[in-house]
Amino acid sequence: MKKIIFILLLFINSLFAQNLESKISNMIVIGFKGYDLNDTNPLYLHLKKYPLGGVILFDKNIKDEIQLKNLTTQLTFLSKNNLLITIDEEGGRVSRLGKVEGFSKTPSAKQIALRGDMAAKKSYEKMALMLNDVGINCNLAPSVDLAINPKNQVIVKNGRSFSKDQKVVIKYATIFMQEMQKQGVLSVIKHFPGHGSSLLDSHDGFVDVSKSWSYLELVPFERLIKNKDTKMIMTAHIYNKNLDAIYPATLSYSINQTLLREKLGFNGVLISDDLQMRAISKNYSLQESLKLSINSGVDLLLFANQIDKPISIKEIVDIVLKLINIGEIDIRTIDKANERIDKLKRGLS
Repeated sequence: MKKIIFILLLFINSLFAQNLESKISNMIVIGFKGYDLNDTNPLYLHLKKYPLGGVILFDKNIKDEIQLKNLTTQLTFLSKNNLLITIDEEGGRVSRLGKVEGFSKTPSAKQIALRGDMAAKKSYEKMALMLNDVGINCNLAPSVDLAINPKNQVIVKNGRSFSKDQKVVIKYATIFMQEMQKQGVLSVIKHFPGHGSSLLDSHDGFVDVSKSWSYLELVPFERLIKNKDTKMIMTAHIYNKNLDAIYPATLSYSINQTLLREKLGFNGVLISDDLQMRAISKNYSLQESLKLSINSGVDLLLFANQIDKPISIKEIVDIVLKLINIGEIDIRTIDKANERIDKLKRGLS
């Protein structure tokens, strides 16, 4: 009898461990190499066993329209849940499809705002149809950063902001989101709590906006949250000692929980910017960045480029499991993130 009870306990513990691994995996959005998946690819093998939060596609995954449709079909077929198939398709310089022959180019946010409402609607309708047609269901756009600093390298000089006027930003971001929504494509507004006043680029290293950032930069986020269309928000890796004296936004409980969720009332899914950007990876270990981002309220952990130091899904899952087991991440935090992610995924067509 004792032997049977022991075997049952082992079985129950194994099921619990598998369930927990699945929940952690459901919080990961990852980039990968290749134009297709074969049965030796680590992503293929993982998708056969566990659910995954999502994937992000780059130029390295896109050859042409037929190939891309085949890839997204394969990803959808392999997935054990509704997989977020994401892309950065803002228009202008931040475009993956517009660089490939056969796909339409979309003007930058700055150019869109200069052309007026109807032109914006037509451009974003065309973009949304294109994304839907190739099987992409989540667009990591638009940027709702205000063009405050004309010397800003990553947002303003690249034309990624609609305007320095928050009303203009809100208007064109709303058009963007509505056109995506009509085609069943999720939008992700970014970069919370605002990247438009920065001088440096968080792709390259630490970015401090303590002296340049203003509460005006929160207005687009606040208004777009209130209109109920905002299902996802992306964090910024910027540091602002006035909002958090220690951590950059992606790792900050004060910014992601106290400010975004409690004060601004956001109850959707929060996705990190790429945790492999040097603003994070040069200053925090993988274990630190996972612990801090999850505990801060981030639901989806983005590991995008996978170029400098590729990180496996297993490595991420194992580290988070370890942090749960030693009491540095509360399992209830994992459960809450999964509730938000699953609710979002149920809304996918």
